[in-house]
Amino acid sequence: MLYAEGKRSLLVVLQGRDAAGKDGTVKHICSAFNPQGTHVTSFKVPVGEEASHDYLWRVHRAVPPHGYVGVFNRSQYEDVLVPRVHNLVPRAVWSKRYAQINEFERMLTENGVTIVKFFLHISRAEQARRLRDRAADPTKQWKVSDSDVRERGYWQEYTLAYQDVLSRCSTPWAPWYVVPADDKQARNYLVAGVLLAVLQRMKPAYPPADQKLVSRVKRLR
Repeated sequence: MLYAEGKRSLLVVLQGRDAAGKDGTVKHICSAFNPQGTHVTSFKVPVGEEASHDYLWRVHRAVPPHGYVGVFNRSQYEDVLVPRVHNLVPRAVWSKRYAQINEFERMLTENGVTIVKFFLHISRAEQARRLRDRAADPTKQWKVSDSDVRERGYWQEYTLAYQDVLSRCSTPWAPWYVVPADDKQARNYLVAGVLLAVLQRMKPAYPPADQKLVSRVKRLR
């Protein structure tokens, strides 16, 4: 209905630590939607043209057009997490980004984009178990990276950074939902429940058809 209506869009933002289940949640979410009207964007370290623009430039380019569901696997929030934890930019720079992101999201919602943000909360023990499972599975070893191990050393720093993200950037127009992610089925169930409620509030509807055209088609032999 949302795709047929073509007047509004839905943006789903997924954030979480490594192995929190962002890819699995994307797969679960997208299985429910029309593939023609679904865009998935994964944000990695900005390079090339992305790095030569402001940090929101690449994000704005990926916002779903009207009629589409867009899913962000990581998002604009990487720019108040990684730079802060690793001191890549001064505090005076990253500390301003909370308000900038809030206003950016407000602008999007005022222009027909409904935003729902999920933080997939995984425990340290469960993350370690999943990383070990990846390393032991030949079909998943390609997903293992040095950063998976290195970033665990900054667990507390990321915890504090995420606390600020959740407290300072959960707004009436773009709320955060904290989803326990140790149990994959519970994670998927909770995310699906929120999205169902959001879509029910949006009430997308099929557009009126050209009845003369419909009548002509019905008479085809």
